Amino acid sequence: MFILGLTGSIGMGKSTTAKMFAEEGCALWNADAAVHRLYAKGGAAVGPLQEAFPQAISDGAVSRDTLRGIIADDPGALKRIEAIVHPLVAADRAAFLSETTADIAVLDIPLLFETGGEKLADAVVCVSVPAELQEKRVMERGTMTREQFAHIRDKQLPDAEKRARSDYVIITDTVEHARAQVQNIVRQIREKMANA
Repeated sequence: MFILGLTGSIGMGKSTTAKMFAEEGCALWNADAAVHRLYAKGGAAVGPLQEAFPQAISDGAVSRDTLRGIIADDPGALKRIEAIVHPLVAADRAAFLSETTADIAVLDIPLLFETGGEKLADAVVCVSVPAELQEKRVMERGTMTREQFAHIRDKQLPDAEKRARSDYVIITDTVEHARAQVQNIVRQIREKMANA
């Protein structure tokens, strides 16, 4: 099995690109979805987070809004939360990789380089668009202010550095262009695997 790391900053088209890999027969694991599963009622993170931050639990699930408030009030809280959640996310990912039968597994991890996730992958794909298009996309969602977008973007590794550290770069300026690049990457990987 070939493990492909998929990353890209906010508004770059990563979710759409991830679906394209799935359409090409790749297995897809999404880090954000794993966290949602862990935080949901009955999720593996609920118990340990309830012990550390009882106020963060609401109706048997973790309240992300409350967690954000806790982190804002206590800078040390993030490290404690990560110490609980990161091993659970790693276990979720390991279970996915052990169960999948696909020839290519795509790990969709927004903070791939920031968390050292590139070490898990045989190759890394970064999705990218020019900064103006990135900002336009995020603003069109209507879910955050320009300041909130800038804050998130500035916490992420710069796009140019992500591109430089990646094996493949997909420019997501149009759906058709992105799909052609995804198909090309999948074909290249499958050819390499066939000739290995």
